[in-house]
Amino acid sequence: MRKVIVGAMLSLDGVIQAPGGPQEDPTGGFRYGGWVAPLADEVFGEEIDKLFSQPFDLLLGRKTYEIFAAHWPYAEQGPDDAIARTFNSINKYVATRKGLALTWEGSVVLSDAASEVARLKQEEGPALLTQGSSGLVKTLLASDLVDEITTFTFPVVLGRGKRLFDDAASAAAYRLATHRVSPNGIVIAKYLRQGRVETGDFGMDPPTPAEVARRAKLQREG
Repeated sequence: MRKVIVGAMLSLDGVIQAPGGPQEDPTGGFRYGGWVAPLADEVFGEEIDKLFSQPFDLLLGRKTYEIFAAHWPYAEQGPDDAIARTFNSINKYVATRKGLALTWEGSVVLSDAASEVARLKQEEGPALLTQGSSGLVKTLLASDLVDEITTFTFPVVLGRGKRLFDDAASAAAYRLATHRVSPNGIVIAKYLRQGRVETGDFGMDPPTPAEVARRAKLQREG
């Protein structure tokens, strides 16, 4: 079986929009495109290389696919040529319900992301790794298809923009497998899917009369 791995660069308030540059994704009036570059350091680079060192295929939403297809096929002679060669040689699965010109060699359309990713997971093959693709990631989380999440959390608050999580995500427990903090304060953490969310209670048993009254008030208020 194949794993679905979410790889995400995010701000402290969970924004993942346009980490790479001002023109990457200015939709919605987003003004902070390129917020990753000033904080990138050697540890960040090492951890990115580690993420891409395992066998994988890319799993992308339409807009991220278009960003990547306009960059990586032309980047093999640049400073990121190793990543470019990897990206250009592997399969790219693109979740889209719209017509899309597949200009990048090795690209495959997924017209129903949830069902088709579930099917891909049952096959033998490399991991399915997301980059960006906030809409697709939300679909995967809502369908409980994510096996692993690697986050690169940057010490910035952006206030608005596309976010990694929303209220549609399925409740799920994850275990912290590895973590590292870079010199510039980037927190890199890998989480593995681990069963259901467990709950507990720090309240008194039995509850105090004041607590009983508080709970009754909450019920009345709806």
